Formats: sequence, C-alpha cells, structure tokens
Amino acid sequence: MTNPIALTSFSHGGGCGCKIAPGLLSEILARAPQGLVPPQLLVGTETADDAAVYQLNDQQALVATTDFFTPIVDDPFDFGRIAATNALSDIYAMGGTPILALALVGMPIAKLPPDVIGRVLEGGASICREAGIPIAGGHSIDVLEPIYGLVGLGLVHPSRVRRNSDAKPGDALVLGKPLGVGILSAALKKGVLGDEGYAQMLRHTTRLNKVGSELAAMDAVHGMTDVTGFGLAGHLLEMCRGADLSAEVSLARLPLIEVAAGFAAQGIVTGASGRNWGGYGSEVDWPAAAPEWQRAMVSDPQTSGGLLVSCAPDAVDAVLSAFAGAGFEQAALIGHMEKTAPAAGAARLRFSAG
Repeated sequence: MTNPIALTSFSHGGGCGCKIAPGLLSEILARAPQGLVPPQLLVGTETADDAAVYQLNDQQALVATTDFFTPIVDDPFDFGRIAATNALSDIYAMGGTPILALALVGMPIAKLPPDVIGRVLEGGASICREAGIPIAGGHSIDVLEPIYGLVGLGLVHPSRVRRNSDAKPGDALVLGKPLGVGILSAALKKGVLGDEGYAQMLRHTTRLNKVGSELAAMDAVHGMTDVTGFGLAGHLLEMCRGADLSAEVSLARLPLIEVAAGFAAQGIVTGASGRNWGGYGSEVDWPAAAPEWQRAMVSDPQTSGGLLVSCAPDAVDAVLSAFAGAGFEQAALIGHMEKTAPAAGAARLRFSAG
C-alpha cells in the first residue's frame, strides 16, 4: 500500500465517485440535441443504460461502452486493475462478452514518472488478459489529474441483450456484490484504512462481472445493470423509471462490506454520497427510524460494483447459484419490483427496515 507517489493526492475525487451528480447530469443531458437513431441501434441513451448496443446481423450485436476516472487508490498497478474491471463491467451488464478494448490515458507528465504511468497500464492490461481480450490501441493526453480507463467492445446475441429498463412487475431483485467501496476509498484518503480493508476493497473492485453473460442466457432474467457511481438507489431508480415500475428494498437484506459499514457508522463517507442523495429527490421513500449510516450505504458511489438483476421470483435460486459459482459469495436477494405506477412527485423506490 505504500508508494513514493500517492496517486489519490492528484485527484479531487476518486473512482466512480468523480461522476457528475445525477441531478446535474440529467439537466445537462436534457440540453443535448437528439442524434440519429437508426433501427439497428437496440440500446442508446433513452434509459441511461450501461452501454450502447448496435445490431450487426441476426446473430450478433455490438456492445460499445467507455469508462474512465481519477485514482481511487495510490498504487498505480491497482488503479489500472480497478479502472479496467469497472469499464468492462458495462459489457457484462448488457449480457455481452468483451472482444477488445482501447486504453484512455490522461496523465500529468511533468509530475508522474514513466514507470508509474507504465504500472497503471500494466494493471489494466492484466485485467484484460483475465477477460481474454487485447488492448488494441488507445489515446493519451497530458492533463492535471491522472485519468485511466477503457473503451470496451463486446458481442451479444440480440435476443440476449439485457437492458436496465426490462424489469417486470413482481420481479425479484438480486445484488451481486456488497456495498461500501466508496466508503473504503474515503477511509483510504483519510489514512485510516488498514491492510484488511484495503484487501477487501481490491477483492471486490477487481472481480470481473463475467457472470453477466451467463445470467443473460436465462430467459427468466429480464433486466440487468451494474451499480456504480450513482449508488444502489440511483441505479435502481434508473431501472424503475425505464420500466415505469416501483421497487421495494429491504435494508436488512443488503450485502455490505462489514468494515465499510463500520466506517459509515463513524461518519466516514464520500462527498459524492450526499450529492447522490440530493439527486434522488422525492423518488426515494426512506424509513424514518433507519440510521444515517444505512442511508450512506445505499447512496455510496460504487466503483466496479455488482450486477443488479431483475428476474422472475422462481429464478432466484438459479441466479444466486450462478453468482456463487462465479465467486460472488455475498450475492443476495434484496427486494422486488412492483406494478405500482407512482403519481407525479411520489416515490418510486421504497426502503424498508425489515
């Protein structure tokens, strides 16, 4: 964990915590002009999904995404690994399989020596090797803050595309990874994250969501997304809006990184958590008796977070089995989708204490 140069000292926010807040992003995108929408574009910007999907033929569709951010950890190799894992997650969340990547690199050349930058690239390449794909090129610029990420390209059968808007009434909600990565990053920046906490952070943020391709092969899996910078509540709201449904989530069932929950109870959280919560507005109904640290957990920006799956209730065991078989031992049933179509200004997402 000890490095001569602390990468996080260069960045104003780390990992997916440096995303533009959801409310502000919606305002910005509302001003963006509508581009071409050819019939082959199966998934575009309409529901804030994880990646674009373009149909090539009857058997193949191209999944295209990009993701990059500033350092969430100080070790350059670990930074590269986390950023690459996070970027490829969008392809798995659509049900696809990656085929190649391009590297996006922005570095303060006058402040970071070539060997440090090289270690970032090595970290990203190690994850791409694990995913079975090449880094076939990329682009680099000289900037004030270190930035690294990937353009990811993948393939999926058109019938296996899993959108974040395809949840159905009565669907069960399963979360693949525990929450709390953003809180661990906050603890790291404060110098209070120990070796065990750092090890847990790496374990979760560098585990590829390959299981998404397997889940997409199940007809009973209807919708899928990955939980990243907008927190569990933010990305579940996107699912609710896209499907015009509501959701209920049990706080007691949420899988949590235990050490992160402990930090949250001490008030160690990210600034992005509060911005996220402010962006949810009246769409979230929160139990008055729930402690503040739980609110921080559901709005915590996840970097390389878990898949959030909407599936038929009788498929829950199969979905949990697939997660367990892929090494996601903390995957859990957390709630369900409902047909309730809320009136204007009413909550779409309800959290319950039980």
